[in-house]
Amino acid sequence: MKATFFTLFLALVGFTFASAQKAPDSPRITAESKNVSVAYGQPSKRGRVLFGKEGSEGLEKYGKVWRIGANNATEITFKKDGTFAGKPVKAGTYTLFAIPTEKEWTLILNSELKQWGAYKYEEIKGKDVLKVTVPAKTYATSKEALTFTVADTKLDFQWDKAGFSVPMKF
Repeated sequence: MKATFFTLFLALVGFTFASAQKAPDSPRITAESKNVSVAYGQPSKRGRVLFGKEGSEGLEKYGKVWRIGANNATEITFKKDGTFAGKPVKAGTYTLFAIPTEKEWTLILNSELKQWGAYKYEEIKGKDVLKVTVPAKTYATSKEALTFTVADTKLDFQWDKAGFSVPMKF
């Protein structure tokens, strides 16, 4: 009898451990090139409306600062000095925030690392290193998962059909 209960107990522990090992809903991904890397939480659309005006059902509101990913704010590392949307940027790691609108995206590089979301952005905005504005892009095909694509000449972002491209030089 004790052996049966012990066996059931071990099976229950095993099933609990196995179910706890599932992949996170928004895994941490790193996209990189020779001179740039971007580490971000990668959420999926899952049928949601992603962007919209205040009062809409859009997950991210136009005109509001966003961590541009999920969980910990996105971090971008420049391995050497270069330009980001034509503006000089020093080698280093920065938190990347964005303010999306229907027509353009304002991208913000901030020196305060290890941020959870953009909840404390108002407290740290004095540490902004660079702000650039790039045109919004509408892609022909949809991407379910938020995706950054990095090359040494540009940084591309796409989620669903929305996105942007930022020219870079090193």
